[in-house]
Amino acid sequence: MNRGVTIEPWLREILRCPVTHSELVDGVDDGGEPVLVATEADAERGGRLQYPIRDGIPVFLVDEATVLPPEA
Repeated sequence: MNRGVTIEPWLREILRCPVTHSELVDGVDDGGEPVLVATEADAERGGRLQYPIRDGIPVFLVDEATVLPPEA
């Protein structure tokens, strides 16, 4: 349902992770749904945060974010 979500370029320029304040890049979760992924890890949580996109709207609630495992 959310596949193919696009975010306007001007908006992409100003969106940041609310925790690390790093840029966000496009990604997909384990179920194939689009997410926005922080480019920097959150030291407290031990990995990069990914935020879901629901009905075309990024959800920047930390409680809704998924922590990605650290890259080897």
